[in-house]
Amino acid sequence: MKPELQSAAANLGIGKFRRHIFLCADQTDPKCCGKEQGLASWEFLKRRLKELNLAGPEPLVYRTKANCLRVCTWGPIAVVYPEAVWYHSCTPEVLERIIQEHLVHGRVVEQFAFARNPNLPTSYP
Repeated sequence: MKPELQSAAANLGIGKFRRHIFLCADQTDPKCCGKEQGLASWEFLKRRLKELNLAGPEPLVYRTKANCLRVCTWGPIAVVYPEAVWYHSCTPEVLERIIQEHLVHGRVVEQFAFARNPNLPTSYP
């Protein structure tokens, strides 16, 4: 493997995190929610993960801003892996619940979950 790739992965803590959240924000062509709403949710997610010491340098949660998750309604949309649980209406208030209940404690926030992979466990440690 290329040393620069190994270095980049090590610096990001890739391979050490327990969960990965993708959030649809800053879309080229906003459809699921307004651009401002998506960016506000993204900024909230970044700030809260950092405040809760979940984001690194040895991250428990990895985050990725996605241009579009192709569910163009009831946004912002998020998906959490490894459980593959999809969430709608990811405002800062909803993201706080997802952070506390799912990302930290491994419990799906059923009120906002709308899809999941039925072949995967419903929770992980």
